[in-house]
Amino acid sequence: MTLRALLAAALACCCIGAQAHQFHLGITELSFNPNTGSTEIVHTYMAHDIEALLANLYQRQFDLSLPQDEAILRAYIDKQFWVRAKDQRRLPIRWVGLSVNSESVVVYQEIERSPLSDVAHIHNAVLIDFIAEQTNTLNVNEKSNIKTLLFDRTKLDQRLR
Repeated sequence: MTLRALLAAALACCCIGAQAHQFHLGITELSFNPNTGSTEIVHTYMAHDIEALLANLYQRQFDLSLPQDEAILRAYIDKQFWVRAKDQRRLPIRWVGLSVNSESVVVYQEIERSPLSDVAHIHNAVLIDFIAEQTNTLNVNEKSNIKTLLFDRTKLDQRLR
């Protein structure tokens, strides 16, 4: 089964869960794009959870198609997700954009002109500070080898290498 098929199956499960709202999860994929020479990061979260987080933090409804509301989500993601190199310095992550539908919010980022091998540590606390049951799955796709890390309240920081 390919990585995309696995992600599609996981997202389908998210959509079913969103109706019953019995579990909370996020999926992040890190992979190297040889065409750009950059490491790409794609986060997928349940739209309902992102909407509830932002409404709770700012006491208002958000429209993520508006640049000012997207900027607020961006600041939150930047605070809750980062990567470090072997020397412990944070690698700069560039915000590429997002796509939103009724079921999910997908955030696109990249570490410009940086191979995946530069990433040694990952911090992923997105939504974990807000939802006690939140679990974030991170799939690292490196040369067709996939490594999976799970983040929750007990594991916010993990070593990749």
